[in-house]
Amino acid sequence: MTNIDIDELRKLFLFERLTDQQLAKLASSGRVQSYAQDEDVLRQGEPAECFAVLIEGEIQMINETVSAGTVAMPRASQPGVYGGATAAYLGERAPDTYQHTLRATAPSRMFMLPARKFAYIVAEWFPMAMHLLDGLMSGGRMQREIIDRRQRLTALGTITAGLTHELNNPAAAAVRAVSELRTLIKTSRLQLAALAEAGIPPEKLRTLIEAQEACMANLGNLPQRSPMEMSDAEDELGDALEEVGVTDAWELAPALVNAGFSGKDLEKIRTKVGEEHTPAALHWLAEAIEISQMLSEVTEATERITSLIRSAKQYSQMDRAPFQQIDVHDLLDSTVAIFRGKIPPSISIVTDYDRTLPLIPCYAGELNQVWTNLIHNALDAMGDEGTLTIRTAHDEDEAIVEIGDTGPGVPDSIKDRIFEPFFTTKSVGEGTGLGLDISYRIVAGRHGGEIKVRSVPGETWFEVRLPLREPASVSD
Repeated sequence: MTNIDIDELRKLFLFERLTDQQLAKLASSGRVQSYAQDEDVLRQGEPAECFAVLIEGEIQMINETVSAGTVAMPRASQPGVYGGATAAYLGERAPDTYQHTLRATAPSRMFMLPARKFAYIVAEWFPMAMHLLDGLMSGGRMQREIIDRRQRLTALGTITAGLTHELNNPAAAAVRAVSELRTLIKTSRLQLAALAEAGIPPEKLRTLIEAQEACMANLGNLPQRSPMEMSDAEDELGDALEEVGVTDAWELAPALVNAGFSGKDLEKIRTKVGEEHTPAALHWLAEAIEISQMLSEVTEATERITSLIRSAKQYSQMDRAPFQQIDVHDLLDSTVAIFRGKIPPSISIVTDYDRTLPLIPCYAGELNQVWTNLIHNALDAMGDEGTLTIRTAHDEDEAIVEIGDTGPGVPDSIKDRIFEPFFTTKSVGEGTGLGLDISYRIVAGRHGGEIKVRSVPGETWFEVRLPLREPASVSD
């Protein structure tokens, strides 16, 4: 360690207003320490013994958290930035250990001031400031915790409402289909019993079952026909059914036509099953086709429910490790799926994905929070009508995700402030002003990326850039 000259201290923005006497006291109280690239200046969890100020070089603050893993803040090279025992002036209420790691990301020189001397200087030279800082720190921490909690609950409420809305439709369809199935299966059993009582031979019953299997195979696999063509086919088959003595022919015709049953098939049934059994056989066949259609509806509804739950699981990342290599398109799609029920019908969604984009190293659940905030803001900006565009690309070693809307745009006067904590353009009670701040902290702080906005009336784009290489602070 070496001493420092007061002129060098005066160049640091932190000390620029101090008197020569104060600077001399400060210089005599601390020492200069040099650090190599990637060397730790101080480590989280070790005794908080020094207040460290950057003289030259570059440093990065890193936090190890229980819930969010490793949090790496953006690198800083401005002389005068500081870390370490920053709360030493709180005395006995100050943390005993460092709350973060300070790492030199380039060869650096640091002014190291013992924590007890730093505490004495703040208390003696700036007593009023010390009390203000104490109040701001404790009050700000409490306020941030309350609002962060409210933000999470609000986001959870939005997601839950959208998911509930989306789940309601397939669930209702499944319930309706199952209810109709009960009736259809009961009727089908009675019709099969009636055929047996009428003495239909086993080989003719097998012919009827084979006809049913052929109709089942046709369902959903026939060439698309226009409503007029379907209507004409139903009329033609209905007339043919009446001619062979089938009651309620017009009720049976739609189901049979939908399965590709035609006049030729009717003749085959008459020939192989027999005239006396044809009406009952066709009733049973129509019921069997409707049962198959209802089963398809139940399958589609349950698959839709499964898909929504999969999207919610992907969105929340509840079964994944916190840091992982992942396809960003999966994250975007799962977020859109969660929002689907909240998107007005007159808002269209356009996706333009660069499928050559490689997997990105990220905290997937946190990035989903970023997409949620950006999409939510875009929808709010557009109101009931517009176009939401999501596109991806990559530029050398960065992944690029852009979310655009056709809303009124962000005024130039506030573009520089939209990422500030608590800054919001929404009415009281409609926004906390933390959505973009949280997004910025996740993108820049957690992932070492960048988020910015460009906007003109009718077109706003939020651009997120994420490194394609895993940060050293995560892999170490």
